Amino acid sequence: MTMTSTVKAPEPAVPSARRRDTRRPSRFRPGAGKQLQGGPFAYIALAVVGIGSLLPLYWTLVAASHTQDEVLATTPPFLPGGRLLHNLDAAWNQAHLGKAIVNSFLVAGCITAATLFFCTLAGYAFAKMRFRGRGALMTGVIATLTIPPQLSVVPLFMMMSDIGWGGQLESVIFPTLVSAFGVFFMRQYLSEALPYELVEAAKIDGASNFRIVRSVVLPVARPAMMVLGMLTFVQAWNDFFWPYLALNQQNPTLQVALGQLSASYTPDQSIVMAGALISTLPLLVVFVIFGKRIVGGIMSGAVKG
Repeated sequence: MTMTSTVKAPEPAVPSARRRDTRRPSRFRPGAGKQLQGGPFAYIALAVVGIGSLLPLYWTLVAASHTQDEVLATTPPFLPGGRLLHNLDAAWNQAHLGKAIVNSFLVAGCITAATLFFCTLAGYAFAKMRFRGRGALMTGVIATLTIPPQLSVVPLFMMMSDIGWGGQLESVIFPTLVSAFGVFFMRQYLSEALPYELVEAAKIDGASNFRIVRSVVLPVARPAMMVLGMLTFVQAWNDFFWPYLALNQQNPTLQVALGQLSASYTPDQSIVMAGALISTLPLLVVFVIFGKRIVGGIMSGAVKG
């Protein structure tokens, strides 16, 4: 008895075009990754935002270049005048802004450097180090953000007086050497940008914790440090409430000195605006010098995968 084996006929070849159609459709549209083109609405929105952002600075320049009568007139001027240098000189001499600017640079620089150092260390510890009570400590740090700073003014003032720092720059620098926002900011950034494998590889090579921070953490954290440093410097430079209480007229920061210009019974608004313009110029210079690095740091941190 002979058995016949059935041979399955080969299926006809499916055209390549049909095979492509049966595949799972790609989630990327044609042209994905290309730079988007802005329409007229985008340009109009950007123009409105830009003009709105520059308008206060422009009005400060206009008011600082006129007399007080012209600034307070029914129809105020809209173009700069010819008294800018006179008002700048008057504000500089009346408020002794030279010493105030030096004090502000010293205070803002020390606070920024200390904040970057301590917040980076604390952020790395909370993000990548395992220790008991890490979650509870981080919750406590975040909880301090909900406490109004006005509640700590009286005990802080008494503490600075007992130490002997009343009226000194140390009373402004030391209470703000580290910020809860900075710790939380660096912790969130390092949690995503710093891989565990990189830290473990450094430990296997015998690196200490400080060596890991210097050689591994700091290069990764540089973009976030640039952003945090800029925010901290601007905040310390513009701080008025606590320096006004802690310092005196003989050793003021720039904002405290500007407050003295408007403390008289009838302050000259044009001179006050000239002093405000002087206080704004250093921030503009700092941003022009470091602005590209900050933006570049943000972008380099954004594309890490």
